[in-house]
Amino acid sequence: MKFLALQGTAMSKLTLSMIVKNESQRYLVHALSKHRDWIDEAVIIDDGSTDDTVAICQELLSGIPLHVIQNTESRFSNEVQLRKQQWEATIQSNPEWILNLDADEIMDDQFANQVRPLIDHCEQDAIYFRLYDMWNESSYREDAYWSAHHTYRPFLLRYKPNFAYLWRETPQHCGRFPATIQMFTYLCHAARVKHYGWAKPEDRKSKYERYMKLDPDAQYGWKEQYESILDVYPQLVKWEE
Repeated sequence: MKFLALQGTAMSKLTLSMIVKNESQRYLVHALSKHRDWIDEAVIIDDGSTDDTVAICQELLSGIPLHVIQNTESRFSNEVQLRKQQWEATIQSNPEWILNLDADEIMDDQFANQVRPLIDHCEQDAIYFRLYDMWNESSYREDAYWSAHHTYRPFLLRYKPNFAYLWRETPQHCGRFPATIQMFTYLCHAARVKHYGWAKPEDRKSKYERYMKLDPDAQYGWKEQYESILDVYPQLVKWEE
Protein backbone atom coordinates (compact mmCIF):
# COMPACT_ATOMS: atom_id res chain seq x y z
CA MET A 1 0.00 0.00 0.00
CA LYS A 2 1.30 3.49 -0.89
CA PHE A 3 0.29 6.90 0.28
CA LEU A 4 0.76 9.90 -2.03
CA ALA A 5 2.61 12.96 -0.83
CA LEU A 6 1.41 16.44 -1.73
CA GLN A 7 4.29 16.71 -4.19
CA GLY A 8 3.01 13.60 -5.99
CA THR A 9 5.89 11.36 -4.92
CA ALA A 10 5.29 7.98 -3.33
CA MET A 11 5.49 7.86 0.45
CA SER A 12 6.57 4.73 2.29
CA LYS A 13 4.17 3.16 4.76
CA LEU A 14 5.50 3.18 8.32
CA THR A 15 4.18 0.52 10.70
CA LEU A 16 4.70 0.81 14.43
CA SER A 17 5.18 -2.62 16.03
CA MET A 18 4.92 -2.87 19.81
CA ILE A 19 4.45 -5.31 22.69
CA VAL A 20 2.50 -4.04 25.71
CA LYS A 21 1.48 -5.36 29.11
CA ASN A 22 -0.17 -3.41 31.94
CA GLU A 23 1.10 -0.09 30.65
CA SER A 24 -1.71 2.23 31.70
CA GLN A 25 0.21 3.73 34.64
CA ARG A 26 3.58 3.81 32.89
CA TYR A 27 4.68 5.44 29.60
CA LEU A 28 2.24 4.16 26.99
CA VAL A 29 0.16 7.35 26.79
CA HIS A 30 3.32 9.43 26.34
CA ALA A 31 4.77 7.07 23.74
CA LEU A 32 1.67 6.74 21.58
CA SER A 33 0.89 10.45 21.80
CA LYS A 34 4.40 11.27 20.59
CA HIS A 35 4.47 8.76 17.76
CA ARG A 36 0.94 8.68 16.37
CA ASP A 37 1.30 11.82 14.22
CA TRP A 38 3.89 10.26 11.92
CA ILE A 39 3.03 6.55 11.77
CA ASP A 40 0.66 5.07 9.19
CA GLU A 41 -0.34 1.89 10.99
CA ALA A 42 0.22 0.04 14.27
CA VAL A 43 0.46 -3.63 15.22
CA ILE A 44 0.30 -4.24 18.96
CA ILE A 45 0.64 -7.47 20.91
CA ASP A 46 -1.02 -7.21 24.31
CA ASP A 47 0.74 -9.82 26.42
CA GLY A 48 -1.94 -10.56 28.98
CA SER A 49 -2.77 -7.12 30.37
CA THR A 50 -5.20 -6.94 33.27
CA ASP A 51 -5.69 -3.16 33.10
CA ASP A 52 -7.03 -0.86 30.38
CA THR A 53 -3.90 -0.94 28.20
CA VAL A 54 -5.81 -2.12 25.12
CA ALA A 55 -8.45 0.59 25.52
CA ILE A 56 -5.70 3.21 25.72
CA CYS A 57 -4.17 1.93 22.49
CA GLN A 58 -7.54 2.01 20.76
CA GLU A 59 -8.31 5.52 21.97
CA LEU A 60 -4.94 7.12 21.25
CA LEU A 61 -4.55 5.45 17.85
CA SER A 62 -8.10 6.14 16.71
CA GLY A 63 -8.12 7.00 13.01
CA ILE A 64 -4.99 4.95 12.28
CA PRO A 65 -5.21 1.35 11.04
CA LEU A 66 -4.64 -0.68 14.22
CA HIS A 67 -4.22 -4.41 14.70
CA VAL A 68 -4.32 -5.59 18.33
CA ILE A 69 -3.63 -9.21 19.27
CA GLN A 70 -4.44 -10.12 22.88
CA ASN A 71 -2.70 -13.00 24.63
CA THR A 72 -4.77 -14.50 27.41
CA GLU A 73 -1.54 -15.55 29.16
CA SER A 74 1.81 -13.80 29.10
CA ARG A 75 4.54 -15.27 26.92
CA PHE A 76 7.36 -13.09 28.22
CA SER A 77 9.04 -15.91 30.16
CA ASN A 78 10.00 -17.18 26.70
CA GLU A 79 10.77 -13.89 24.99
CA VAL A 80 11.74 -15.34 21.63
CA GLN A 81 8.27 -16.88 21.33
CA LEU A 82 6.70 -13.51 22.07
CA ARG A 83 8.97 -11.66 19.63
CA LYS A 84 8.22 -14.19 16.91
CA GLN A 85 4.51 -13.63 17.49
CA GLN A 86 5.04 -9.88 17.22
CA TRP A 87 7.01 -10.29 14.01
CA GLU A 88 4.50 -12.60 12.35
CA ALA A 89 1.58 -10.34 13.24
CA THR A 90 3.45 -7.32 11.91
CA ILE A 91 4.38 -8.81 8.55
CA GLN A 92 0.78 -9.95 8.08
CA SER A 93 -0.07 -6.25 7.70
CA ASN A 94 2.07 -6.04 4.56
CA PRO A 95 4.47 -3.44 5.98
CA GLU A 96 7.08 -1.44 4.11
CA TRP A 97 9.04 0.03 7.02
CA ILE A 98 8.71 -1.42 10.56
CA LEU A 99 9.51 0.71 13.61
CA ASN A 100 9.88 -1.67 16.55
CA LEU A 101 9.56 0.16 19.86
CA ASP A 102 8.62 -1.01 23.33
CA ALA A 103 5.93 0.83 25.25
CA ASP A 104 8.54 2.62 27.39
CA GLU A 105 10.70 3.76 24.45
CA ILE A 106 10.22 7.20 22.92
CA MET A 107 11.97 8.75 19.94
CA ASP A 108 13.50 12.13 20.69
CA ASP A 109 11.81 15.33 19.55
CA GLN A 110 13.83 15.90 16.38
CA PHE A 111 12.76 12.62 14.81
CA ALA A 112 9.19 13.72 14.04
CA ASN A 113 10.48 16.08 11.35
CA GLN A 114 13.11 13.66 10.06
CA VAL A 115 11.32 10.33 9.75
CA ARG A 116 9.36 10.92 6.55
CA PRO A 117 12.23 12.11 4.32
CA LEU A 118 14.42 9.47 5.94
CA ILE A 119 12.34 6.43 4.96
CA ASP A 120 11.12 7.87 1.66
CA HIS A 121 14.67 8.29 0.37
CA CYS A 122 16.71 5.75 2.32
CA GLU A 123 18.85 3.45 0.17
CA GLN A 124 19.71 1.14 3.08
CA ASP A 125 17.39 -1.51 4.50
CA ALA A 126 17.84 -0.85 8.23
CA ILE A 127 18.25 2.27 10.33
CA TYR A 128 20.12 2.15 13.61
CA PHE A 129 19.76 4.49 16.60
CA ARG A 130 21.30 4.85 20.05
CA LEU A 131 19.20 3.90 23.07
CA TYR A 132 19.59 5.81 26.34
CA ASP A 133 18.56 4.11 29.60
CA MET A 134 16.80 6.89 31.50
CA TRP A 135 17.24 6.51 35.27
CA ASN A 136 14.75 9.28 36.02
CA GLU A 137 12.69 11.70 33.93
CA SER A 138 15.66 13.92 33.05
CA SER A 139 18.85 11.84 33.31
CA TYR A 140 20.28 8.66 31.83
CA ARG A 141 22.71 6.24 33.41
CA GLU A 142 26.28 5.96 32.13
CA ASP A 143 28.88 3.67 33.66
CA ALA A 144 30.66 0.40 32.98
CA TYR A 145 27.42 -1.58 33.11
CA TRP A 146 25.08 0.90 31.45
CA SER A 147 26.43 2.18 28.16
CA ALA A 148 23.90 1.02 25.56
CA HIS A 149 23.93 4.54 24.10
CA HIS A 150 27.50 4.03 22.91
CA THR A 151 26.23 1.51 20.34
CA TYR A 152 23.85 1.93 17.41
CA ARG A 153 21.08 -0.69 17.29
CA PRO A 154 18.38 -1.53 14.72
CA PHE A 155 14.94 -0.10 15.43
CA LEU A 156 13.66 0.70 11.93
CA LEU A 157 13.63 -1.92 9.19
CA ARG A 158 12.55 -2.17 5.58
CA TYR A 159 10.59 -5.41 5.23
CA LYS A 160 11.92 -7.73 2.52
CA PRO A 161 9.34 -10.50 1.93
CA ASN A 162 11.70 -13.05 0.36
CA PHE A 163 14.49 -12.79 2.92
CA ALA A 164 15.25 -15.68 5.31
CA TYR A 165 14.44 -14.33 8.78
CA LEU A 166 16.02 -16.42 11.55
CA TRP A 167 15.96 -15.71 15.29
CA ARG A 168 18.43 -15.95 18.12
CA GLU A 169 16.75 -18.86 19.88
CA THR A 170 17.13 -17.80 23.52
CA PRO A 171 14.30 -17.40 26.06
CA GLN A 172 15.67 -14.02 27.19
CA HIS A 173 17.54 -11.22 25.35
CA CYS A 174 16.73 -12.65 21.92
CA GLY A 175 16.52 -9.25 20.21
CA ARG A 176 13.53 -7.35 18.91
CA PHE A 177 14.18 -8.34 15.28
CA PRO A 178 15.30 -11.63 13.72
CA ALA A 179 19.06 -12.04 14.04
CA THR A 180 19.63 -12.31 10.32
CA ILE A 181 18.69 -8.67 9.70
CA GLN A 182 22.31 -7.99 10.64
CA MET A 183 23.00 -8.86 7.01
CA PHE A 184 20.98 -5.84 5.84
CA THR A 185 22.67 -2.68 4.66
CA TYR A 186 22.15 0.01 7.27
CA LEU A 187 22.79 3.58 8.29
CA CYS A 188 23.31 5.08 11.74
CA HIS A 189 21.02 8.00 12.47
CA ALA A 190 21.53 10.83 14.95
CA ALA A 191 18.04 10.61 16.48
CA ARG A 192 18.01 8.95 19.91
CA VAL A 193 15.66 6.59 21.73
CA LYS A 194 14.78 7.42 25.33
CA HIS A 195 14.19 4.21 27.29
CA TYR A 196 12.16 4.83 30.45
CA GLY A 197 12.01 1.22 31.60
CA TRP A 198 14.47 1.92 34.41
CA ALA A 199 13.32 5.42 35.31
CA LYS A 200 11.38 4.57 38.48
CA PRO A 201 12.70 2.71 41.56
CA GLU A 202 9.73 0.36 41.55
CA ASP A 203 10.38 -0.57 37.90
CA ARG A 204 14.04 -1.27 38.61
CA LYS A 205 13.11 -3.48 41.55
CA SER A 206 10.53 -5.33 39.46
CA LYS A 207 12.96 -5.91 36.59
CA TYR A 208 15.69 -7.06 38.94
CA GLU A 209 13.35 -9.60 40.50
CA ARG A 210 12.20 -10.73 37.06
CA TYR A 211 15.74 -11.36 35.85
CA MET A 212 16.60 -13.20 39.04
CA LYS A 213 13.61 -15.45 38.41
CA LEU A 214 13.96 -15.99 34.67
CA ASP A 215 17.75 -15.93 34.32
CA PRO A 216 19.25 -16.50 37.82
CA ASP A 217 22.60 -17.72 36.47
CA ALA A 218 22.84 -14.90 33.90
CA GLN A 219 22.96 -17.49 31.14
CA TYR A 220 21.46 -15.04 28.66
CA GLY A 221 22.55 -11.74 30.20
CA TRP A 222 25.35 -10.10 32.19
CA LYS A 223 25.48 -11.02 35.89
CA GLU A 224 27.29 -7.85 37.01
CA GLN A 225 24.78 -5.70 35.15
CA TYR A 226 21.89 -7.51 36.80
CA GLU A 227 23.48 -6.87 40.20
CA SER A 228 24.02 -3.19 39.40
CA ILE A 229 20.33 -2.51 38.76
CA LEU A 230 19.71 -1.66 42.41
CA ASP A 231 22.82 0.52 42.89
CA VAL A 232 22.00 3.29 45.35
CA TYR A 233 24.27 5.93 43.78
CA PRO A 234 24.46 5.31 40.01
CA GLN A 235 26.35 7.67 37.72
CA LEU A 236 23.82 9.82 35.86
CA VAL A 237 24.08 12.29 32.99
CA LYS A 238 21.49 14.97 32.32
CA TRP A 239 19.55 14.50 29.08
CA GLU A 240 19.75 17.38 26.60
CA GLU A 241 17.60 17.69 23.49
